[in-house]
Amino acid sequence: MQEKKAWRRIMIKIKDSIIGEGIPKICVPIVEKTQEAILDQAQEIVSESVDIVEWRLDFYDDVHDIDCVIQTADLLQSILGKTVLLLTFRTKKEGGQKDISLEEYKRLLLAVAKSGKTDMIDVEAFRGYDVSEQKETFSVDDTENEAIRSLINELSGNVCVIGSYHDFEKTPTKEEMIQRLLFIDQMGADIPKMAVMPHNGQNVLDLMQATLLAKEKTGTKPLITMAMGDLGKITRIAGISFGSAVTFGCLGKASAPGQIEVENLRKTLSLLGKEE
Repeated sequence: MQEKKAWRRIMIKIKDSIIGEGIPKICVPIVEKTQEAILDQAQEIVSESVDIVEWRLDFYDDVHDIDCVIQTADLLQSILGKTVLLLTFRTKKEGGQKDISLEEYKRLLLAVAKSGKTDMIDVEAFRGYDVSEQKETFSVDDTENEAIRSLINELSGNVCVIGSYHDFEKTPTKEEMIQRLLFIDQMGADIPKMAVMPHNGQNVLDLMQATLLAKEKTGTKPLITMAMGDLGKITRIAGISFGSAVTFGCLGKASAPGQIEVENLRKTLSLLGKEE
């Protein structure tokens, strides 16, 4: 049986970052279309001393050429050094730029993971479901999930896996959000992630409370949650209070509504994380 990596323990250590310890780690997306622009943005981000860089593959013009993706990931790693690299292909169904078949999605993520050129990979945990469906129970044994469960299991031998769910239209009920986070945990992801769109203050509070309650049930596994848009900005800075281990900021172009500029985000997190 393959030995589990260090990030399988209580907190997840990748390079110099320990996810789940201290203030939330800052992740900044790269959303450029060409290799040249991607590498230029990486150079700029590295100068800001962030913890994680997310390369959004769905923005990349050559994403369907796996060799090009791996080559670009390799060049990114040489620029990033000790900064963690997260690769994400966000499908249109969950707010991304491109559609991709499940088979191509699996081939792409597995190829990059096995190449050793990335540290983390995002997997959409609900590809088998209609994400707009209001539902409070999910089962890992549902046939829709067999391919994704298998993908997460295969990826986890090579990289840290974030299992994600995004709803750009609404905020599910508190009970459903808890169930979705627990479902992602049961699917085998190292870090469950959820982003929702709030329409009022109660939605924001529900997201924060759901995170707290889900964290109690998953034990000490790190979680990443956020409410998007201006209304949800508080969740991007207050993760230390309700249990979200990573926050997404921006340097120029944002990948989701409500992301805060890195410099302002870092200052605010530093203030919130200080002990009296």
